[in-house]
Amino acid sequence: MSRLKGLTQGNSLAARAIRSGGWTILGYGGSQALRLASNLILTRLLFPEAFGLMSLVWVFLQGLSNLSDMGVTQSILQSKRGEDRAFLDTAWTIQVLRGVFLLILTWALAVPAAAFYDAPELAEILPVVGLTLLIMGLFPTKKDSANRHLALGRITMIDLSAQMIGLVVGVVIAWATGSVWALVANAVTTTVMQLIFYYFFLPGAINTPRWDKPAAGELIHFGKWIFLSTAAGFLLSQGDKIVLGKHLSLGALGVYNIGYFLASFPLLLGGMLMRRIMIPIYREKPPSESAENRAKLHKMRMLLSGGLMGLLTLFALIGVWLVAALYDPRYVLAGGVVVLLAVMQIPQVIALTYDQAALAAGDSRGFFLLAATRAALMMVGLMIGASQYGLTGALVGQGVAMALAYPAVVCLARAHDAWDARHDAVFWTIGICIGGLAFWLHQSAIVKLSALNLP
Repeated sequence: MSRLKGLTQGNSLAARAIRSGGWTILGYGGSQALRLASNLILTRLLFPEAFGLMSLVWVFLQGLSNLSDMGVTQSILQSKRGEDRAFLDTAWTIQVLRGVFLLILTWALAVPAAAFYDAPELAEILPVVGLTLLIMGLFPTKKDSANRHLALGRITMIDLSAQMIGLVVGVVIAWATGSVWALVANAVTTTVMQLIFYYFFLPGAINTPRWDKPAAGELIHFGKWIFLSTAAGFLLSQGDKIVLGKHLSLGALGVYNIGYFLASFPLLLGGMLMRRIMIPIYREKPPSESAENRAKLHKMRMLLSGGLMGLLTLFALIGVWLVAALYDPRYVLAGGVVVLLAVMQIPQVIALTYDQAALAAGDSRGFFLLAATRAALMMVGLMIGASQYGLTGALVGQGVAMALAYPAVVCLARAHDAWDARHDAVFWTIGICIGGLAFWLHQSAIVKLSALNLP
């Protein structure tokens, strides 16, 4: 007990990492619980097409956001000037200018996007939801400073509170109107409340407009590769919706989105944990420095991968029954989506802890090359799979693509002395067993996904 207390209290790296990991899990778990509650309520008040339409909205906005990301947050996390006021104000100024640019771009592209997807409602919805990009540009850098110091408790409570308020607003509007605008109101309200809470309830100075040339130079130099990496990251995270948006009807896309929401929980949780705690850990305890550091990273990696693989196993084995229990019959085919996506995400979970080692060392170029390799393979897998075998082929294509990207992951990890062969061998073996069992249990549900291949 005294050892556990020593690990979780104090200001050591281990204590801060454990506390931050706990807060991240609590925050993400709470966020997903609220999203699930929202999902269960709103799927009964709205129609499947509403969720398909909003998935296209988020693809568009995520694309704009990623294609203009200069890596300001990552710069603050890894830079030696990450505590300097001039550096932070310059970073904030860049973010604000980016937010203004993105809002204008959203207004300009709303009509063409509506025409591309043959969804006229997008022309009205996109300019409103685009406000969230401007609002996020106003988020203060004291949020990033808290992340830099692995002090995430207050941020977690703020995000959950804002999400709760947004949920209430969305449900009220859905109950009153039955309109897709309930989802729009939910998103905008949540972002506005986050901005207000960050300013009033996070410690630290308020940002003011400033342009410090050395700071701007460092931010832009580091960020140019992050800019390219996030463009590739957009294809990784949203490529399925880009491709499927042209192959499925809005209703079918909405059903797919429900399955994606459930199956993506472990991978998104793991990604958030990695972004929040791995850069500080790699920065303070680089694996190239000593065998002791590598041993500690191995223990942490085994623990994280074991937890995430356990969650993937759960979704892969009970996904069909979970959807049947939670949703009405209109969404029953989402069960097969949950199973297949959970299995196809196993290669990503195995490799999840490696790319942050490059960012911690300032190697944003190496980070980009890996992201670009993954994105290219992902898009090829999606397009070939979707064109030949519809939704089932697209999902299998994702898993094959991530397995093919594994050698590139190993190359980057070895360059920073971060590769853990024993860890990978264990979890590849476990993953193959999980995949085989899931296919054996739910073969019929996976085959039925062909019913979603609608024009």
